[in-house]
Amino acid sequence: MKPIHKISLFCISVLLLIGCSETEKDHQQQADKLANEFIIVDGHIDVPYRLKSNWEDISKKTTSGDFDYPRAKEGGLDAPFMSIYIPARYQKTGGAKAVADSLIDLVQGIANDNPNKFAVATTPEEIKSDFKDGIISLPMGMENGAPIEENLQNVQYFYDRGIRYITLAHSKDNQISDSSYDTTDNTHQGLSNFGRNVVKEMNRVGIMVDVSHITDQAFHDVMEVTDAPVVATHSSCRHFTPGFERNMSDELIKKLADNNGVIMINFGSTFLDSTSQNSADKVQEEIAQKIEEKGLEPGSKEARKFSRKYFQDNFKFSTVEKVADHIDHVVELVGIEHVGLGSDYDGVGPTLPVGLKDVSTYPNLFKELLDRGYTKEDIKKIASANIFRVWNKVIEVADNSENQSNSL
Repeated sequence: MKPIHKISLFCISVLLLIGCSETEKDHQQQADKLANEFIIVDGHIDVPYRLKSNWEDISKKTTSGDFDYPRAKEGGLDAPFMSIYIPARYQKTGGAKAVADSLIDLVQGIANDNPNKFAVATTPEEIKSDFKDGIISLPMGMENGAPIEENLQNVQYFYDRGIRYITLAHSKDNQISDSSYDTTDNTHQGLSNFGRNVVKEMNRVGIMVDVSHITDQAFHDVMEVTDAPVVATHSSCRHFTPGFERNMSDELIKKLADNNGVIMINFGSTFLDSTSQNSADKVQEEIAQKIEEKGLEPGSKEARKFSRKYFQDNFKFSTVEKVADHIDHVVELVGIEHVGLGSDYDGVGPTLPVGLKDVSTYPNLFKELLDRGYTKEDIKKIASANIFRVWNKVIEVADNSENQSNSL
């Protein structure tokens, strides 16, 4: 090759690298702008239970956790659904309703104490109004239907308290539904008869049905019963995690789309790929072995400190790119209208992926989507328009139900 040709090829290569670098820079700037321009709704953040266990003032920068006001503002987060999480143990001990009430009170207290920063929101219109005022909305969803007890009137009760979705079950089968995490019983072979009535009552009052955590058969039962679209507030695609029923299969995602619903992608590394799942199991086994070798008392302060560091140093974290892969998969399978964001911040422990470590990092995901050719309107749909469509339809179904009752 003649020297002049080598020089020409070198110059072209340099120009291409500069062009790629400029494009990445432009996309990052555009992503930062979009995060502030669009309303970002996150379907599931476990702040209330985190604060119940370890209180911090989230109106200021906190030393732990994934969410606080300054970081939410930095990341453009406008409406994190506060998870009113009820551990499955209360299904045996009783007191689930009281725990739910205490967590709802906690969220309302945060808003009351910081009216210039937070407001409890119960409709998309309230979120849009808060957004215009620069206030972060705190809509609430209840994770685990156990507080409904065996009383349908409690569905209306929790609607009146501000709950706008209910995850039918959590880690164990309950009185409403079988749980995808509970491999011991399969109590109802899907939804219970009472659970079917709960879904109908949720339709009637205007509470979204959350199908995260429930079994495949329970999902199919919900589809038979519901008159309104449903949501999976913090689930990812089983395509990338074969055998992990907590995520949604392609079949379920297609049926969810037929229902006009939305799957909101979970950010936890073990939800994103099998490599991270296998790594978590391996690292936990190694931690237990090393704690024993070191003669540390399991559960002691020293053991916990060692466990945290060892996990961080040895776990194979997923990445922001993998979250985008899940979004790609849903879009290719059923279209852009059926995917949203459901990070599970403060709920998936130390497994958050590289690039999405807390609520300040949503622009990193937007940049990745821009790099892949997603448009401004696409990102708006993912950020909030899709979940608003579902939520408004649930409100419409409830209003129509009330009108029909009044006409009888």
